[in-house]
Amino acid sequence: MFEVGKVAVYPGHGVGKIESIEEKEFSGTKQSFYIMRILDTDMTIMVPVDGTNTAGLRCVIDSGEVNKVYEILKDRNVVHDNAPWNRRYKEYMERIKSGSIFEVAMVLRELYSLKVWKELSFGEKKMFEIARNLIKKELSIALNKQEEEIEGEIESIFSKNYKE
Repeated sequence: MFEVGKVAVYPGHGVGKIESIEEKEFSGTKQSFYIMRILDTDMTIMVPVDGTNTAGLRCVIDSGEVNKVYEILKDRNVVHDNAPWNRRYKEYMERIKSGSIFEVAMVLRELYSLKVWKELSFGEKKMFEIARNLIKKELSIALNKQEEEIEGEIESIFSKNYKE
């Protein structure tokens, strides 16, 4: 169970704060929901308390797991997929929506590598921003650092690995 006032990660949307736990009735059945406000977008979502595993709601990674994210970003072993951008887009969105920060880190790394190799499409640029923002927000909370500092660390990793 998540507690009111705590932060959690909702797949595809990022880090949010549990604002309340409310009981709602749908078709005569009462169900409890976490009312969660996504920090980046200020959007409010309802997540069934009984369905948190199915929905992918999870805790923010701990500081010990941050190094694994950085190791993924540092890995230069990226194969460029020559598939049409819309197929890559679909695959990347599935990985982002998986809820795994490690999958999101792989998407960010692959898009950065692709950006160095060729011009990103509009959709890829948007996805790059989504992935970077999801990682930046979660790592800033996990490490208790400012988002700008995390963004600088990510840029530093990429600038060492790739020369544009």
